[in-house]
Amino acid sequence: MRAQSSATAPTPIAVATPNGTSGTSGTSRTGGTTGTATAGTLQAALGVVAFSLTFPATAWGLEGFGAWSLVAVRSVLAALIAGGCLLALRVPVPSRRHWPGLAVVAAGVVVGFPLLSTLALETSTTAHAAVVVGLLPLTTALFSALRMGTRPSRTFWAAALAGAAAVAAFTVQQSGGALTTADLYLFGALLVCAAGYTEGGRLARLMPGWQVIGWALVLCLPLAVPAAAVALSYEPVHLTAHSVAGLLWVSAGSQFLGLVVWYRGMAVIGIPKASQLQLAQPLLTLVWSVLLLGEHLTVAAPLTAAAVLVCIAVTQRARG
Repeated sequence: MRAQSSATAPTPIAVATPNGTSGTSGTSRTGGTTGTATAGTLQAALGVVAFSLTFPATAWGLEGFGAWSLVAVRSVLAALIAGGCLLALRVPVPSRRHWPGLAVVAAGVVVGFPLLSTLALETSTTAHAAVVVGLLPLTTALFSALRMGTRPSRTFWAAALAGAAAVAAFTVQQSGGALTTADLYLFGALLVCAAGYTEGGRLARLMPGWQVIGWALVLCLPLAVPAAAVALSYEPVHLTAHSVAGLLWVSAGSQFLGLVVWYRGMAVIGIPKASQLQLAQPLLTLVWSVLLLGEHLTVAAPLTAAAVLVCIAVTQRARG
């Protein structure tokens, strides 16, 4: 009985339909209120802010850890935080039918994206990586359409494609017209992360968003602990203030707290619209790369920023 209650209690909030993508009924009037939609947008936006700090924090972490060590240790720390919360609140184990989806979330956002993006940042600047990952909103919308049958409007798709084109043009200009190994890592990260976001957004309609990422992290713990032990034995560690701060942020902020509010927001406003908020993520990361890492931006950055912000405004107004 407790497991059933946990799975169904959040449904009145999670089925908001401002973009017309919800497939549930009976509670849509509650979920569709302006106040609920605004709260969902705010939560998704907070997730984007948290994610925008991921690349700078990863760059800090790489000052003291190897790429494999950083990814494995962050997964262990995040899983311990999530597991502690689940245990303290006596959250029942999800039903068997949810575990395949949780495995997709774990593979995409707990293992795949952190690993591939960290490997990319060993040779790429955070500014360049941030703009490449700006394609994530469109990728997520495509996965959502395939997985959940969502049908955004033509205006939505036009604005999303325009935003993606602006990001792609910036990327090509920055890389001199040729893709690098780091770009290939980042494109792979896009695919696995979009799959994880889509599946997590679907599950967040059935259980609280923080439990989605919490159980996904716990699912990875049996693999993360031995991986961390092996990686730390092969890669030297040089603890600095930056490396420790970076590790703590990617573990607690990016890997857990950011995903908590992100999945919650996606459950309320829908995956396609929430994904388009992430068009702002590379712009925020560009700011952090200057302020925290001292990187220098080209004149193309503010032009891309203006184009992307326009696309965000259009996609958020477009109806499904």
